[in-house]
Amino acid sequence: MEAPRALGCCLFDTAIGACGIAWTEDALAAVQLPETTRAGSLARMRRRFGEAVPEADPPAFVQAAITRVRKLLEGEKDDLCDLPLQLEAVPDFHRRVYEVARAIPPGEVLTYGEVAKILGDPGAARAVGQALGANPFAPVVPCHRVLAAGGRSGGFSAEGGAITKLKMLEIEKARLGGEPGLFD
Repeated sequence: MEAPRALGCCLFDTAIGACGIAWTEDALAAVQLPETTRAGSLARMRRRFGEAVPEADPPAFVQAAITRVRKLLEGEKDDLCDLPLQLEAVPDFHRRVYEVARAIPPGEVLTYGEVAKILGDPGAARAVGQALGANPFAPVVPCHRVLAAGGRSGGFSAEGGAITKLKMLEIEKARLGGEPGLFD
């Protein structure tokens, strides 16, 4: 997947570390979860968008998105579904997976298989996992809310892997079905 042309990018501090964000004129080009260090987070943004994309002060719509992502990662319930995403370079199947993932409310989860069934292709659980592994918009596209069968964490491509995924679910006080939350 080729990255969209971004006009600017920046890092912003959250409860789980320095996240990155890049934007076009009217949409988010990428949102990324923290690397181990701020320098690592910026380097990852640079690998995706190139050195030509300046670190810049975000425009108002991006600053509003940053504020909401920060609050989400502090435990505030916000699905972030209305944030505009630059999806032109995203394959169609991935777009459909991201749409389903964005509909999962904070604190709730689905399995890769359940997402595949919603998409009308119950045999596509592995493809769902691959699409979420390539997610350029975490946590705006909340791939952390999709688990492996039986409530296992499954993979997670962010720094820290499954530990980061579980930390994010803990922040959201995630519940499996009607059962107590993962961390109750």
